[in-house]
Amino acid sequence: MALRIALDAMGGDKGPEEMVAGAVLAVQGTGLSVTLLGDEARLKAALSTHAYAAGRIEVVHTSQVVAMDESPFDGIRKKKDASIVRAFALHREGAVDAVVSAGNSGATMAAAIRYLGRLEGISRPGIAGIYPTLKGPVAMMDVGANVDCRPQHLYEFGIMAAAFARELFGVERPRVGLLSIGEEGGKGNVLVKKSHELFKKSSLNYIGNVEGRDTFQGDVDVIVCDGFVGNVCLKLSEGLAEAVMSMLGDEIRKSAKAKLGYLLAKDAFASFRKRVDYAEYGGAPLLGIKGTGIVCHGRSNAVAIKNAIRVAAEMVAHKVNDHIVELLAHDNLGDLLAETEAGGESP
Repeated sequence: MALRIALDAMGGDKGPEEMVAGAVLAVQGTGLSVTLLGDEARLKAALSTHAYAAGRIEVVHTSQVVAMDESPFDGIRKKKDASIVRAFALHREGAVDAVVSAGNSGATMAAAIRYLGRLEGISRPGIAGIYPTLKGPVAMMDVGANVDCRPQHLYEFGIMAAAFARELFGVERPRVGLLSIGEEGGKGNVLVKKSHELFKKSSLNYIGNVEGRDTFQGDVDVIVCDGFVGNVCLKLSEGLAEAVMSMLGDEIRKSAKAKLGYLLAKDAFASFRKRVDYAEYGGAPLLGIKGTGIVCHGRSNAVAIKNAIRVAAEMVAHKVNDHIVELLAHDNLGDLLAETEAGGESP
């Protein structure tokens, strides 16, 4: 049976027209179908400008939107007909297999938990950011959903991201590292130190602490951190990529010799831009819910939306949630916590 992905077409900075374009790209040459949720008149007007196979895209009218600057919990509580709320309601009913949104990320998380619930054994779902490295992609979790954490939460992040990396990156035993200010086990704050001890006792392929400079080297498949640190890393990486491209452009425009060099290396520059473009990874998977969700960048273009829909479908097809539950079953978290708690209380 073909997978159907719900797309919150009212989310994102570029408007429903860009979301529609992404949905059209997603169904081309695939067996996927997309359900667009939002203003029916506007969505159908946008669809009329595209060619796509009949029956592959449908529109579900919604009359409300949770704004980007709106309280996530107030938004989903008061706006029952919001596009993101209706999307997860459809997921709960089994009408769709996954949800993709470039709208309010907090509302996406809140709606997912409210309508789908958490996976058994997961106390805090989180968001995994996907980064390019010198050797392959790396998943960093959490990148913003949980800013105050305990060691058991970081352990759960490691489990979830490892299951995702195994299925989507094709790595049988993903290498898991804990983000800290030094490679030594004694480095870091109380949370990191206790989490380090917990990970050492787990069944994960834990390689120890990793530093920020290790993120893009490709020697680790999963990097674990709390959502505060992860979100700072995410925004810093985005800003750095944009600044590097801008600086290169400034230097190239300074002289005729530089312009000539650019023309000779144009293909290499294009490949580099594509390699660091967040659109190539689509979005960040929302892990730990009883279903599948993808949180996209607010500035997502049609290509990013297409890739986010693709990743959502791959997560469903590879049964990532089943593998999360399997990995959790390998360890008795209660016993692991009892051992690590012997050193003092969790932060």
